[in-house]
Amino acid sequence: MEETDRSVTDSAVAWWRLAAALMLSAVGGVGMWSVVVALPTVQAEFGVARGDASLPYTLTMILFGFGSILMGRWSDRRGIMHPVIGGALALALGYMVAGNASSLWQFAIVQGVLIGVGSSATFAPLLADTSQWFERRRGIAVGIFASGNYLAGTLWPPVVQHFIESVGWRNTYFGIGIFCLAAMLPLALALRRHPPAHAPAAVTGGAGSPEGLGLTSRSLQGLLLVAGFACCVAMSMPQVHIVAYCSDLGYGPARGAQMLSVMLACGIVSRLTFGWISDRIGGLRTLILGSALQGLALLLFIPFNGLVSLYVISAMFGLFQGGIVPSYAIIIREYFSPKEAGTRVSATITATIFGMAFGGWMSGVIFDLSGSYRVAFVHGVLWNAVNLAIAGFLLMRLGRRNLVRA
Repeated sequence: MEETDRSVTDSAVAWWRLAAALMLSAVGGVGMWSVVVALPTVQAEFGVARGDASLPYTLTMILFGFGSILMGRWSDRRGIMHPVIGGALALALGYMVAGNASSLWQFAIVQGVLIGVGSSATFAPLLADTSQWFERRRGIAVGIFASGNYLAGTLWPPVVQHFIESVGWRNTYFGIGIFCLAAMLPLALALRRHPPAHAPAAVTGGAGSPEGLGLTSRSLQGLLLVAGFACCVAMSMPQVHIVAYCSDLGYGPARGAQMLSVMLACGIVSRLTFGWISDRIGGLRTLILGSALQGLALLLFIPFNGLVSLYVISAMFGLFQGGIVPSYAIIIREYFSPKEAGTRVSATITATIFGMAFGGWMSGVIFDLSGSYRVAFVHGVLWNAVNLAIAGFLLMRLGRRNLVRA
C-alpha cells in the first residue's frame, strides 16, 4: 500500500491534477479582481463616496482569509473536491445575487460572504493539496499552481472591464456566475482522488518536524503567521499604491496600471523560478532569498522615482516577491504532518492576506500624515526586516540542530 501511494507522487496523475488546480485558481481568482474593476461603476450607480465603495473589496479580502481556514479544515477532513465544489456554488450564487443588489450594503455583504468565501477555496486549500502530490518536484509544482492567482489578475480585469462597458456591471456579474459554475464543477471532479496516504513529511532540510528546529508546533506555526503578515505588509505598498503614486508624480494612472501589470506578470515568472529554486535549497532558504530581494527592491523605490526607473523597479519587485508566499507551503510540508497541511497552509495564507489588507490601508494613512509615499516605502522596508529576521532565526535553529546531530 505504501509503495502504491509513493508511486503516485510526481506521476502523470499528479501533473494532471496540477493542471486542473491551476485552471481552477485562474477561474476562481475572479472573486478578488472583479470587484476592483467594478468599483467606479458601482460607486456611480449607488451614489456613494469612494471610501464606502471600497467596502466590498475590504469584506471580500477579510472573508477570503477566514474562508481559507474553513475550506482548509474541510479539505483535511473530506478531501479537496468538496470545498472546491462548495466554492464554485458559492461563487455562482454570489455573482447572480450581487448582480441584483439594490443597495451598496447588499452588494458588499454578498460580495464578502459568498464571493469572498467561495473564491478562497481555489487558493490556499488547493495549494496545500497540490503540495501533497509531489516529492521531488514539489517546489516547482507549488510555484506553477501559485502563479494561477497572478494569472487571474492578468486575465480577468480587462475581460470584466470589456463586458461592463458593453452590457453593464449587473449583466457582467450574472455572466461570471454562469461561467464559474460551468467551468469549475467539471474541473473539481478531476480532484476526487484523495492525496497519497503515505506522503513523506519532509523532502529537504532534514528536520522533518518542528522539534527538529527545537520548537513546538504552535511556536513554529505562530512564527510563520507573523512572518506571513509582515512580508505582505511590505508587499502591499507597491501593489496597492503604485497607481496612486504615479498619479502623484504626474505620470498619470494609466502608467501606474501598466506598472502593476508588469509587476504581476513578472510575479508569475518569479513563482516558477523560486519553485525551481526551492526544490534545490528547501522552503526556508527560499523564503530568506525572496525576502532579502524584496527588501532590496523596496529600498530602490525610495531614491528613484523617474518613469523608466519605476518600470524597471516594478519589474524587479515582481520578480523578487512572487516566490515568498508559496515558500510557506513548502516549509509547512517540510515540518508538519501532511494531514494538517490544509489547515496550516490556509492559516498562513490568511495571515498574508490580512498583511496585504493592513499594509494597503496603513500606507494610505502614512501618506495622509506625511504627504509623501517615501515614508510609506520605509514603513514597508521595516516590516520586510521583521520577516527576514524570523526566517533568519529559523535557519539558525536548523543550522545548530544539524551541528548537534553531526
